[in-house]
Amino acid sequence: MSLKAFHVLFILLSIVLSGGFGCWSLERHSATREILYLFFAGMSFSGMVLLIVYLIWFLSKMRSV
Repeated sequence: MSLKAFHVLFILLSIVLSGGFGCWSLERHSATREILYLFFAGMSFSGMVLLIVYLIWFLSKMRSV
């Protein structure tokens, strides 16, 4: 496996894990009504969006190399 493929795989795994943690945090917030879980969900989904933007940027950069 090349370094590029590993990097893409690692970013995709991070996106999935971030989304999963965000969904888990929303579920915990609905069960306990603690505001901290809502904060965790917001930060997790924000990170997920940033990772998607980074993945798109990385793939476009690698196409030109």
